[in-house]
Amino acid sequence: MKISVVGSGYVGLVTGACLAESGVTVTCVDVDENKIDKLKNGVIPIYEPGLEQIVENNVAKNRLFFTTSLEESLKGAEAVFIAVGTPPDEDGSADLKYVLGVAKEIGQYIEDYTVVITKSTVPIGTAIKVKAAVQESLITRNADIDFDVASNPEFLKEGAAIDDFMKPDRIVIGVESEKSKSILSRVYKPFVMNGHPIIYMDIPSAELTKYTANAMLATKISFMNDIANLCEIVGADIGMVRKGIGSDTRIGNKFIYAGAGYGGSCFPKDVKAIIKTSDEYNHSLEILKSVEDVNDRQKEKIYNKISNHFNGNLKGKRIALWGLSFKPNTDDMREAPALTIISKLKEAGANVVAYDPVAMEEAKRRLGDAIEYVDDQYDALKNADALAIITEWIEFRTPDFNKMESLLNEKIIFDGRNIYDLEEMQEKEWKYYSIGRKAII
Repeated sequence: MKISVVGSGYVGLVTGACLAESGVTVTCVDVDENKIDKLKNGVIPIYEPGLEQIVENNVAKNRLFFTTSLEESLKGAEAVFIAVGTPPDEDGSADLKYVLGVAKEIGQYIEDYTVVITKSTVPIGTAIKVKAAVQESLITRNADIDFDVASNPEFLKEGAAIDDFMKPDRIVIGVESEKSKSILSRVYKPFVMNGHPIIYMDIPSAELTKYTANAMLATKISFMNDIANLCEIVGADIGMVRKGIGSDTRIGNKFIYAGAGYGGSCFPKDVKAIIKTSDEYNHSLEILKSVEDVNDRQKEKIYNKISNHFNGNLKGKRIALWGLSFKPNTDDMREAPALTIISKLKEAGANVVAYDPVAMEEAKRRLGDAIEYVDDQYDALKNADALAIITEWIEFRTPDFNKMESLLNEKIIFDGRNIYDLEEMQEKEWKYYSIGRKAII
C-alpha cells in the first residue's frame, strides 16, 4: 500500500513515520526544500522522543521517502493525508489557505481513485471546501476521476506522539463512502490490534470532535487555575482540592493540575477557532470564552507574584527561568507561558537568563538577544535575584538545593508548576511561591 502525506511538520512527519513503521510505503511532501533536504540527510526538524529512530529505520528500509513534488508522491498512492498548518487568522478563525491549496494541487495530479484525508485540525465544513477544490482542478483538466474526502483528526500529545499514534486510545474517522472506509480500515488495522476502536462517523462530526476534545481539556485546565486562584485567597491548597475531586470517576485525575496556563500548537488555536466557528452560526460559546480569558490572565500569574515580591521594582533585577517550552518533552514554544512572562519582565526592566533542556534554539529564534541563554540549569542561577520555574521538566524536580542557595542572591523560587513540596521548602527555609497554595515567605 502506498500513501502520500502532505506537510512534514509535527503532525505530518509523525503520521508518515508511524504509518511507514506499519509496513506502508509513505512519501512525505513539503514545499520547504531546506526541510526536505535535512530529512533526507537524517536531520529531524522537530524534537519528539523516538521520532528520529523511527524515521531512520524506515528510510533505511525504503518505506519512507521525502520530496517537494506532490505529483511524484501521488503516483500509485491510494490515499493522501493533508497535514499542513492551519494558523489562526486575526479574527481567531483557522486559515485554510494551505489546506485548500494542497487540495487544488491534488486535483491537478491524481490519476486514479484516491481518498483525500484532512489530518490537519480544521473547522466544520472544511471537507466540503476540500472536495470542491479537488473537483475544480479536475474540471480544469477535463478529467473524470473518482475520489472521496475524509476527515481523520489527530490526537497526538507533543512529547508522547509516537505512543499516541502507535497505541491510540481511539481513531476517529469521518467518511462519505464505503470505499473510502475500506481503504482507511486497511491503513489503520495495525494500530487497533490492542482492541481500541476506530470510530466511524459523518465528516462534520469528525471535524468537530477534534475541536471539542481540545476545548474540553483546555476547560479543565482553566477551571482548575481559576479554583487555584481562589485557593490562594481563602487559604486552601489546590493540591488537596485536586486529590479530593480527582478520585471521583466522573471527574478523573487528568488535566486537573494548576499551573502557569496552557500553550502549544493546539489548545490556544483550537479554542479560538471553535469560538469563531460558533459565532459564525450566531451561537456564543460563553464557557470557552471564559476559558480563554482565564488562561490569558493565568500566564501573567508568575510575573505578578515576582513583581509583588519586589514591590513593583524589577528594574535591574536578574531573574532566572527554568523552562521555556510550553510543556516538557518538546521544543515547542507556541503560545508558551514563558513568552508572556519574559515579555512582562523585560517591560518592567528586569534582566532574564534562561535554561531549557531542548527549547534553547527555538527560544533564540523567537527572542533573539532579548534574554541571556545558558547551557546548564545551575548557570542560570549565578547572581540571579530569583528563580522562576515555568516548565516542569523532570530534571528540575530534584535539584541540588544547596548548590542553588550558593548561586542565587536570595533563596527564592516562583514555581509555576507546583513541583516542590511546601513542607520541604519551609524546612529548607526558602521563600517559595507556587500556584493555588500558601506562599512561604
